[in-house]
Amino acid sequence: MCGIAGFVDLKAVTAIRDKTERTRLLDRMCNVISHRGPDDQGMLVEDGVALGMRRLSIIDLAGGHQPMSGEDGLVNIVFNGEIYNYRELQVELEASGHKFRTNSDTETIVHAYEEYGSDCVERLRGMFGFAIWDRGSHRLFVARDRAGKKPLYYTVASDGTFVFGSELKSLLQHPQVSRRVNLEAVDAYFTLGYIPDPLTIFSDVHKLPPGHHLVYENERVTVQQYWDFSFETDNTLCEEDCIVELRRLLDESVKLRLVSDVPLGAFLSGGIDSSTIVGLMAGHMSQPVKTFSIGFHEDSYNELKYARLTAEKFSTDHHEFLVTPDICDIVDELVWHFDEPFADSSAIPTFMVSKLAREHVKVSLSGDGGDELFAGYTRYVIDKKRDVFSRVPAIVRKGLMGPISRRLPHNARGRNFIHNVALDPIDRYLDSMSIFTGLNKDRLYNGEMRGYLMADSLVQKQFQEYAAKVESSDETDKLLYIDSKTYLPGDILTKVDRMSMAVSLEARVPLLDHKLIEFVSRVPSSLKLAGFETKYLLKRAVADIVPEEILRRPKQGFGVPIQEWINQQLKARIRDTLNSSVSRQRGYINPDYIQVLLEEHERGRRDHSMALWSLFMFELWHRQYVDATGRLCAEELACTPSAI
Repeated sequence: MCGIAGFVDLKAVTAIRDKTERTRLLDRMCNVISHRGPDDQGMLVEDGVALGMRRLSIIDLAGGHQPMSGEDGLVNIVFNGEIYNYRELQVELEASGHKFRTNSDTETIVHAYEEYGSDCVERLRGMFGFAIWDRGSHRLFVARDRAGKKPLYYTVASDGTFVFGSELKSLLQHPQVSRRVNLEAVDAYFTLGYIPDPLTIFSDVHKLPPGHHLVYENERVTVQQYWDFSFETDNTLCEEDCIVELRRLLDESVKLRLVSDVPLGAFLSGGIDSSTIVGLMAGHMSQPVKTFSIGFHEDSYNELKYARLTAEKFSTDHHEFLVTPDICDIVDELVWHFDEPFADSSAIPTFMVSKLAREHVKVSLSGDGGDELFAGYTRYVIDKKRDVFSRVPAIVRKGLMGPISRRLPHNARGRNFIHNVALDPIDRYLDSMSIFTGLNKDRLYNGEMRGYLMADSLVQKQFQEYAAKVESSDETDKLLYIDSKTYLPGDILTKVDRMSMAVSLEARVPLLDHKLIEFVSRVPSSLKLAGFETKYLLKRAVADIVPEEILRRPKQGFGVPIQEWINQQLKARIRDTLNSSVSRQRGYINPDYIQVLLEEHERGRRDHSMALWSLFMFELWHRQYVDATGRLCAEELACTPSAI
């Protein structure tokens, strides 16, 4: 695990022609992500090309230095991630004549590229974001793993230089990378609470989508998809056979992720997914599994008693941390790590559990991905119940119910519900998970942002396009695909990567092994969401592992008592921040509407915690990354992120 960065300018016409200058620039790009890899730094700087990396040593501690090259030195790689089938690939590649100098998974990718070219990614089982400079063909090959566990940003700068990195802050070190704010991304953020691929908050910077690779050659960027979630239901699969195969794949996926030359453990939330991972780990480890859990003083958010059930069952080496409201002091640091506006408040406990784990291990397995794979979110149940309104003629929903909802007072009871069920199915689903919807954006936006009220938003189009790609007639399959393409990489995996890497911890996600995904995607959705029971198939497959009390308990997300914190410890800071003259003059948001949200929330009339948190995070981000242009420089690296 590490962080990568670099740039390519084959024309050598940039303002940065001197090799020493280019080396210093690459060094700054690497240093600013040193938290991703505190153990080592490596750089390759030659005519037109600069590749750099920061390493967190996990496998082959002595021999895994990067950049790494092949036998003839023509192929050089910088790599972030882990390849779990690298030993099998090494045997295959040695049989084809390749000579290995190390025991690292990084070298396996180099030789796989030499042997198979761009198709090498199809043989990799793991998580990755890497860049390969092919000196012989003057070609840069960049790839990201199938589910999007590892991030990869890129841009073509104003001087024509191709710039890339694991984190956006690396790219911003380059003087030619623009910080022009993308208003379409701002709208997406206030809809979802994150910015979906391939957008970023900056107009000229892009995320390489999961399951895609990129070639930069002859001054052209070509992006191509090599893998996707596929919901081609196999109706010949019977329930019992599915249980047997699922259990086999779960066990295999966990076992593969135990390969490490450093200590490892697991996050344990008290839910089905993390309990499954811990139970399977215990079956393969000779020592007690080290487990890490987070709790709160507020009982409705505290899952520690459930985490302890699993810890006791498998006699783990269990560690806990109780999150208190003063932890809100770290919000500035979290904003710095995310690079873009990010409104998922569960980033706070994710950061704290990662910090706890890092005191004991260097690698931690996580149960993320299970809700998208096995239909675990309660919103799937809600949508299924509301699907009855789809039978209401569109002329009634759109011609009567929709207009009524828009004419009702904004705080009228039932207004949001009427608006929601009046929509078409996919728009209804998007509306149900939006922070700000079509009902309140009219009051939210100012200036140029109001242009996004006049037509379908990019997010709306994206959801509809994803739904149209699913051949299954089952609505649940469409929602699972949408979440796998948007919420999973944009929110869940972004949160896990940034918060674990913030403390130099590698997080591995067994439930998102692509072979496991490919099997579960073929299973009929009726075995995932059985009636109104979520995760039906998974519960049956792990009934002998997960304690009965956990299997039967209602779904509880990895949330925080943000409403209470906003009302108390954060109240003054949020009000001062959002009411500041700097915030009011930005032009994106109507200041009067912010006052309405603050007053209604403080008086207990409405719970606006998600809306206020998203506005707060956006303002803090703007101050760090736009107002403070140039602060993320080498001279600032001695400062803590929260001081920036």
